[in-house]
Amino acid sequence: MDEIHVIGGNCLKGSITVQGSKNTVLPIMAASLLQREICVLRGCPRILDVCYMEEILHILGVVTWWKGHDLYLDCSKVYGMEIASEYTGRMRCSVILLGALLGRNQRGVIGYPGGCVIGKRPIDLHLYALKSLGAIISEKNGKIQADCKKLKGQEINFPDRSVGATEQALLAAVLAEGETVLRNCAREPEITWLCRFLQKMGARICHEKEGCIRVQGVTSLHGTKMLIPADRIVTGTYLCAAAASRGSVTVENAPEGEMEAFLEVYRKMGGQYEWKSGKLIANGAGIQFSVPFLETEAYPGFPTDLQSPLLAVLTTVPGISRIRENIFENRFKICSELTKMGAHIEVRGSEVKICGSRLKGCRLRAEELRGGAALVIAALAADGESVIEGVPFIRRGYEDICRDLRYLQAEIYMEDILSV
Repeated sequence: MDEIHVIGGNCLKGSITVQGSKNTVLPIMAASLLQREICVLRGCPRILDVCYMEEILHILGVVTWWKGHDLYLDCSKVYGMEIASEYTGRMRCSVILLGALLGRNQRGVIGYPGGCVIGKRPIDLHLYALKSLGAIISEKNGKIQADCKKLKGQEINFPDRSVGATEQALLAAVLAEGETVLRNCAREPEITWLCRFLQKMGARICHEKEGCIRVQGVTSLHGTKMLIPADRIVTGTYLCAAAASRGSVTVENAPEGEMEAFLEVYRKMGGQYEWKSGKLIANGAGIQFSVPFLETEAYPGFPTDLQSPLLAVLTTVPGISRIRENIFENRFKICSELTKMGAHIEVRGSEVKICGSRLKGCRLRAEELRGGAALVIAALAADGESVIEGVPFIRRGYEDICRDLRYLQAEIYMEDILSV
């Protein structure tokens, strides 16, 4: 079992190139099932969630191989239609494979999806979209089964915006008969990238206006290549790491245009940044202002995935800050760990009050992905050494957080305690 050791107090500085986007690549991997040739995903992050999705695709008959950070997916002989819960239970986004399996084989059976325990995260909107397109859904023995003779285009009005449900509907609609109109869709950048990938495979998709996507079904798709964009959440995480240490960082390949909500909060805290020749140059030396009130929202609002990293920064900022979490009800699991470090935090339902204080290093345990990264951030700002358990949660979304932070002159390393 691995542990991350952090010696706090170093002022981070330097340049870094961020890995490919986790939230972009996973639905794209699922989308590759809709064609019967080879797709190449360039700049694919080698993280645990990609490995989990790759294992699932192997079960279905996909042949994969890597060349550096380029992932090759040969989907010419995919006959499998069922994925056991031992695989789907690892990650919630596995549920979107239903739409891809229906589009390819008219049938899909999956165990209930899992992932980080940060809230209920129901899949009712996913099933609503598939039923609207003509799928027959049954649930029994811990499995979800979807069947159809032929998916048919339909107008779908989502009662709430959902990234996963929007992706599900897109995957099912591109090979459906006729036209599908999706309204009140999620607007996250990952949706745009999925649409671009599907279009490169031959899908006919049009963004008519914000929150509305029109899909004209086609009879077949073909293989393609695509460069996976930089991960906006990892970018924000490393900016938070530099901010907590009052350092500076240059992100060589930052996803410009995708981080306005985060950067606005960063600026209000006293941070400075500029875009220059495709680079994001951020200086956190002046961070000293609390955040009176912030709430997480669907894109383009402040992302829930950066709430925990920001919370870790705010524990080091003088004054009182408040955050309301509107997306996942269990995002504040990290707070009990931060209080071990001396943080002054008060949780009341969906809101948290943070009073800035001096942190001290101690032993901590990650219980979910973004909270684990936030513990690393807090450890970088703390006095003394911190040891963080639960590393596999962090590896789900960060290729090598220790390596990346060492590029920024952090004193951090991984230790395998079984080998000691």
